[in-house]
Amino acid sequence: MIDYNIFPKKIKALFFDMDGVLYDSMPNHAFTWVESFKAAGIDFPAYDAYMNEGATGNYTIQKVFRQLGREASEEDINRIYDHKSELMNKAPLAPIMPGMQQVVADTLAAGIKVIIVTGSKQPSLISRLNDDFNIGREDIVSGFDVKNGKPDPEPYLRALGKAACSADEAIVVENAPLGILSARAAGLLTVAVNTGILKPEVLSEAGASLVLDSTSQLAELWPNIIKS
Repeated sequence: MIDYNIFPKKIKALFFDMDGVLYDSMPNHAFTWVESFKAAGIDFPAYDAYMNEGATGNYTIQKVFRQLGREASEEDINRIYDHKSELMNKAPLAPIMPGMQQVVADTLAAGIKVIIVTGSKQPSLISRLNDDFNIGREDIVSGFDVKNGKPDPEPYLRALGKAACSADEAIVVENAPLGILSARAAGLLTVAVNTGILKPEVLSEAGASLVLDSTSQLAELWPNIIKS
């Protein structure tokens, strides 16, 4: 049973993550991270790609290097991320997550502001948002727009600024622990959709107020959420 009382009485904005929420792109991201680190002689399990999803590429690469006891140079970061970008450009087209076009369309039709908040710098996905979801560049906070990516609150604080609303007037939809931590640090209520390989408790422990099994389940509940 869903307690709809947890949601704001007046919802002015919805902030959606992109990878794993709007697009089923995480398998591509996981594969390209694994392969780009492997080319640099570093073992990076696919599971870690899901755990670090939402962070900027710089953050992920630096985190991995620090776990190995050293700092990543600018050359290291550029080499690994450029390789990842090349692989992403060759990857299969990521399908839209089930039900999410209707979710976004219903949200916009209700007069609620929609902002996409992603750590990605991948043009192959960001460029699709306008055609697939009617979301223009002015309503996107990406890895290009922030100094500190998720789990820092900066991405969602920027989204609040774009939406011109307070944290208690907005909801976040995320799929990864770093994104949830970022949203919660910005004071935002967060719904998690578990579309990857992580256990549900990983998302709830990160601070999600509600964890759903899929975007299809979110789509079923969405009319009641935005009317709550």
